[in-house]
Order: sequence, then C-alpha cells, then structure tokens
Amino acid sequence: MDLKELKAIATREHQKQDKTCIRCCTVGGCLSANGLAVKENLEEAINEAGLGGKVDVSGVGCMGLCSKGPLVRVDPTGTLYDRVTPDNAWGIVASLPKQMDRQSSPRIMPSQYQPNNHPFFTRQLKIVLENSGKIDPERIEEYIAADGYQGLYRVLREMNPESVIETISRSGLRGRGGGGYPTGLKWETVAKAQSDRKFIICNADEGDPGAFMDRSVLESDPHRILEGMAIAAYAVGASQGYIYVRGEYPVAINHLQKAIRQAKRLGLLGSQIFESPFDFKIELRIGAGAFVCGEETALMASIEGKRGIPHPRPPYPAESGLWGYPTLINNVETFANVPTIIRKGSDWFSQIGTEKSKGTKVFSLAGKVCNTGLIEVPMGTTLQQIVQEMGDGVPDGGQAKAVQTGGPSGGCIPTKMFDTPVDYESLSKLGSIMGSGGAIVMDETTNMVDVARFFMEFCMDESCGKCIPCRAGTVQLYQLLTKIREGKSSLADLEKLEALCDMVKQTSLCGLGRSAPNPVISTLHHFRGEYLALIPNHHSV
Repeated sequence: MDLKELKAIATREHQKQDKTCIRCCTVGGCLSANGLAVKENLEEAINEAGLGGKVDVSGVGCMGLCSKGPLVRVDPTGTLYDRVTPDNAWGIVASLPKQMDRQSSPRIMPSQYQPNNHPFFTRQLKIVLENSGKIDPERIEEYIAADGYQGLYRVLREMNPESVIETISRSGLRGRGGGGYPTGLKWETVAKAQSDRKFIICNADEGDPGAFMDRSVLESDPHRILEGMAIAAYAVGASQGYIYVRGEYPVAINHLQKAIRQAKRLGLLGSQIFESPFDFKIELRIGAGAFVCGEETALMASIEGKRGIPHPRPPYPAESGLWGYPTLINNVETFANVPTIIRKGSDWFSQIGTEKSKGTKVFSLAGKVCNTGLIEVPMGTTLQQIVQEMGDGVPDGGQAKAVQTGGPSGGCIPTKMFDTPVDYESLSKLGSIMGSGGAIVMDETTNMVDVARFFMEFCMDESCGKCIPCRAGTVQLYQLLTKIREGKSSLADLEKLEALCDMVKQTSLCGLGRSAPNPVISTLHHFRGEYLALIPNHHSV
C-alpha cells in the first residue's frame, strides 16, 4: 500500500457518494430500538421503487441523539428523521424527489429533526466523532475516503518519532481517561525507555454507570483507533498493540475484529506498513467486565492471564508494564484524537478549548434530561450549555438539581454551579472530575443520599478486595449510608461517615478505592441538608 493506492480508494468512494444515500444508525441504542429492521425495510423499499444502483442504503454509526432513535439521515440534503420505525421506510423513500409512485406503497412518515437549528448539534465541535454517523464502520474504504490513514502515512514517510511526539506535546492533548495526564509527556517517557520490546495498550474497559462514549467510538469508527495506536507505536518504538475491551460490547468487538482484518489485508497493519521499515500488530483482549480492570495495572495483569488486581506504583507502566516491558496505555478517546492532530497540526488543535485543557471532550449525556445521547464539545463549554441548551433541560418541565460527572469516581455538581466551564481544573475545584466523560443529570425528585449510596454500592461490589481500606471501607460506608437513608442514624454517624471517607481516600491502593468516596463527599458538601433531614432529632447549625 502506498499513497497513490490510498488516494485511488478514496477517489472511488467519493464517486459513489455523489448519489443519494440513506444512512441508518445500526449501533448502540438505535440497534436496540429495531434499527437493523429499519435498514432492511429501507433496502426493500428502494428495490420496490426500482432505485437499486441509484440510491444507496448504508448502516452507519452513532449520530448522537440517542433518545430520538432510530435515526435516519438522507444525504446530500442532510434531512434527519427521528424515531423511525420499519413501517416508515416506504414513506422516506417516497419523499425522495421523483423517485417512486407515491401511491404504490404505504407512506407512514416519521418526524423530522432540524440538526442545523438545534443547540444539540450546533454547539458541538466534532474531532473524535467527525466520522460517526457518516461512514459505514464495517468498510475500511469509507474511512480512507474520510482522510483515514493519511496521518499514519505522513508520520511514516515524512516525520521521525521525535517530531511526532513533539507534535502531540505542542497540541496540549491530555489523556481522556480521567486523570488528564499530558499525552506527549507519557509518550516521551516510553520512547526514552531502553528496551528491546515495547507495547501499546488501548484501554477500552469502559465501566462507569451511564457511560457509553468509548463503546460508541469503537462501534462507529474503529479504524480511527487502529490508526491512532499505530502512530503512537511508531513514536515510542513499539511493535505490538492490544485493545482491552469488555465482553459486554459485542458490536464493538465485531467491528474491531473486522477492522483489524481489513487493515491487515491492505497492509496498514502488519509488516512494512506503507513500504516503510515499521511493523505493528494489534490484538484484541476481551475483559470479563470487572470495573477494577479499568485501572491500568489491573488491566495489564488481566492481559497477562492473571487475576485483574492492581499493584503499587512505581514502577509505572511507562517504565515497567506488560510482562515487565515499557508500555504506553491511553484510552479510546485519546487515541481517537491523534490522527486528526497529525493531519491538521498541533497549532490547530491547541486553539480549541481553554488555556490548560485543549481540544474537545466527548460526553454521554444521560439521566433526567430530554436529549440523551453522545456529544462532543470544546473544553470550556459550561454545564449550563450542556444540560439546559443541548439537553433541552429536564422532561415535563421539571427542574435540574445536579449533574454527576466522572462516574463512581466523580462528584455531584449543583445547578447553582452550572456556569462552571467543563475542563480538568474547574471540575476538580468543585470536588468532581472529568473522568472518561459520563454526565448524568438529576432532577428535583432525586434524593442525593440515594445517589451516593448507589455509587458506593457499585464500588463495594467492584472492589477487587486486595487492600483493606477499599475492601472493608466501602462496605462500612455503604452500611452507614443505608443507616442514614433508613432514618436510624445520628449526627455522630455523619461525622463517622466523613472520617471514613477521608481514610478510604487517603489509604486505598488504587484509583478505585481512592476515588470511591467522591460522590459521598460532594453530596455532603453541596446537599448536606438532605442528609440532616434523614437524621432524627438533628439540630443543624
């Protein structure tokens, strides 16, 4: 494979795209809402209308507005239909200008959405999601037509590893897995490590309740991850990569397997990629669903065939990781940013976002909000804009009470602080974290003690049990929260709850235990009155 062949594939695909194409979401929520049957009926309606070869029907990835799925978009007009049923297929085809006898088939029309006029779409800036909902994730040719693998070609033929790392560093990209560690600095550390073997790992073990960002990217645009990993491998000197994805993501696994086979077939993975000396292979590793395996040392133990439990750091994976060799670990969203940064440049990327948090962030917007789904916004976008404008607020005229970010590791932010910009530093000051990107909205009917108890029960169940503070501390925290919720506690129990939170946070071995108290701490700080209201004969001061 060379650049000429890559461009020839892109040219052929562009010629196909000149005709009308009906794109139907066939992943995630739309798939569970009968999206595949919608696609099949659209194909049948096209054939009945004699439009085979003139109009294409394509299964694509997530279009974002999951609460209104299944979604169908007709290009090139961009008309978007929501809540499409299989019976709507003939109506959609009948609406195509001069395409069929409008009396020959039933014409049950779905409602239309106006993506160009609604904040849910207009406030987004898509980098990670630029191809989601636009290309067929099972066809490498469509990814190539969308400038896919051009970044990899550029780094292999025009750049040395040092200049690749410098480009990522100058861009300001920070790890999107939760901590926000500078990506370029991590890559540089692995590159400088002296070893005859190095590994690349994509952490796709997304386990936060309400989070579906990584799953959607893997389902919708798998080649983007393969390309990002290959660029990283060239930069740090690795020849073997692993994608660790949980077994609950069968569609993502299927699409990744197909993508790896397709990339191998075209010589974009394997030996002498783009006729260069660079060799790189990727394998999948399927996790059994243990939340703790999202922690990088536990993840590596699982890949090695051991029980997925964390171990103390240092040494860090960049120095001694998989099987004792230097290992670069980034999550799905981090790798997904890399091809675009290489293509468009570090200066372009660094102009997006805030001073310390560059680029965009993908969120799964869920909970008590009208428009649930997948969004990508510039860093610095406020929670008010995300919840009230893009999300259309709470259903049935209700009022938002809080938004929880960062999953079980995050905190609950009250509405009075919704003017907070979404970036690493601002959320940290409020007692929450960016996390991998979950955003769960709660309304006035939500009891915040129940919220804290729910997340504590999750952390208690998912604790690997290796260290006593997490193994025993989460159980005691859950029992205290249950006692408070049942109205059997005293003010002394509230003091004990706070002290125990501090102990678990300070002494646990890994990030699961150290962050488990965060929902309790944040709800105690912002919604203390709800705790006091459950304590008999309390006297608030």
